[in-house]
Amino acid sequence: MNAPQSQPAQHGRLAARLLLVVVGMFGFGFALVPLYDVFCDITGINGKTSQEVAALSTGVDESRTVTVEFVTYVRGDMPWEFKPVTERIQVHPGETHQVAFLARNRSGESTVGQAIPSVSPGTGALYFSKIECFCFNNQPLAAGEEAEMGLVFYVDPELPESIRTLTLSYTLYNITEQAMGRG
Repeated sequence: MNAPQSQPAQHGRLAARLLLVVVGMFGFGFALVPLYDVFCDITGINGKTSQEVAALSTGVDESRTVTVEFVTYVRGDMPWEFKPVTERIQVHPGETHQVAFLARNRSGESTVGQAIPSVSPGTGALYFSKIECFCFNNQPLAAGEEAEMGLVFYVDPELPESIRTLTLSYTLYNITEQAMGRG
């Protein structure tokens, strides 16, 4: 017959198990971001657009039009105004278009921004091709400075017929600390 274990030994084993659970949860949380990125790459969901320059379109499908909407968001710590010049356009798939976005640094010091694009519906991201985009580079603005930032794009003619509207949204992040080597 086994003798009952002392209470300090039981508490020690319980603490070790709880510590193991905490370490496991931290590890899972740490691995979640890369796993999510792999999942999005495989499935094509989440609206992530490519950060690479697209080749020019090779053909235009004039038999249909697609509405492209432009939306902007500015993170709370970013002291900029940021908005599209044109909020919505009609395009033929394969047709190249140029649009602009306006940015103004409202702060009293130089800041650096980075715009991260996303397309909705998520499956539409595979068919939204950026030839030139301000989102490919960091955007520095001096105190009070304004800038017009361009986007040249086309919607791939292979876009499924069921998708009639694409929404391109940009979220603007303050990366001043990282860009200045302080982050």
